[in-house]
Amino acid sequence: MADYSSLSSHPSPHLGPSCTPQSGGLPLASLLALALAGFVTILTEALPAGLLPQISAGLGVSQAMAGQLVSLYAIGSLVAAIPLTAATQRMRRKPLLLAALAGFVLANTMTTFSGSYALTLLARLVAGVAAGLLWALLAGYATRMVPPHQSGRAIAMAMLGAPLALSLGLPLGTWMGQHLGWRLCFGSMSVLALLLMAWVQLRLPDFSGQPAGQAFGLGQVFRLPGVRPVLLVVLAYVLAHNLLYTYIAPLLAPADLGGQIDRVLLVFGLMSVLSIWITGLLIDRHLRALSLASTGLFLLGAVLLALAMHLPTAVYLAVAVWGLGFGGLPPLLQTALAKSAGPAADVAQSMLVTSWNLAIAGGGIAGGLLLAQWGVAAFSPAVLLLMLLSLAVVLLAKRHGFAAAQP
Repeated sequence: MADYSSLSSHPSPHLGPSCTPQSGGLPLASLLALALAGFVTILTEALPAGLLPQISAGLGVSQAMAGQLVSLYAIGSLVAAIPLTAATQRMRRKPLLLAALAGFVLANTMTTFSGSYALTLLARLVAGVAAGLLWALLAGYATRMVPPHQSGRAIAMAMLGAPLALSLGLPLGTWMGQHLGWRLCFGSMSVLALLLMAWVQLRLPDFSGQPAGQAFGLGQVFRLPGVRPVLLVVLAYVLAHNLLYTYIAPLLAPADLGGQIDRVLLVFGLMSVLSIWITGLLIDRHLRALSLASTGLFLLGAVLLALAMHLPTAVYLAVAVWGLGFGGLPPLLQTALAKSAGPAADVAQSMLVTSWNLAIAGGGIAGGLLLAQWGVAAFSPAVLLLMLLSLAVVLLAKRHGFAAAQP
């Protein structure tokens, strides 16, 4: 059995014998490959949402049934992340990353050529499983390539693909699907994943898994100082985010912005990219301050929505503030968790993936109930409560989880 007494004091996970972090600048080519992996993951997840009419017509099902392609993806990630990560702790990292990317090639190719709704659902489940494994790998992989004092910047760069997929990839994919056919979109994702596999094989270093006898149990990792506060913020913050993001269309109706959803989401996406850029510059020295700022900005955006959701200018301002707060959240949470879990980072990240997908599912369910029972006006109070909880946890976790950088 491994000695867990020192896990939280070593931010860099176990390295292979010949794989030491670089001591100079960031390994940009390798980190951009990880960012592109995140781009493929998020865009594969989100594409059906922008192409529901085309997919439903192509598969001969209703748009509501086509929408379940997103649900099956989330279920795959939710179910697979923790057991797959736990089962593969001893395996080398590059083959695992390649296997996850191969899952996207298989799933998107199946989706491209499938004429069966059931087969397409299966393909989406496969894609979700691949995503659960990949997201659990990315943060640990990024930190292994750099010295500890650059780990936050490395994670931020590796996470850049997510906001780019939502702000640029999804609008482009939606346009392609509307004008060139939805199947071409998924086929293009397969080609992109194949090219990325070649990039990973040629440019990324490989790292060992945990040595025999040093695999980390879920319970022991969960009890490490700092892990539980971070996971609680994941649940509360991401649930609040998905309450708004999933139901953005009815949320914009009171301000008569229903015809401007694409513009509103573009504002959110651009501010998210700005947020992650700022986060990447400052995260290694100011993790705690950035976490407080992220939570506070989203809270401010929720207040603006609560007070002036009928005013178009106020809604745009609220969405901009919300995007500025949310964009840097993934690297902030993953860095905080990596520092808390030390060499058990991959197991901890699998917990983050599971918590994140629980919050996504919860946002869809809770938002639907709120909308049916009390209307869109109930969203802002619910988000305010969740964000106040998130802010309180970050404030209290000043020693472990969201601690200030050591001088």
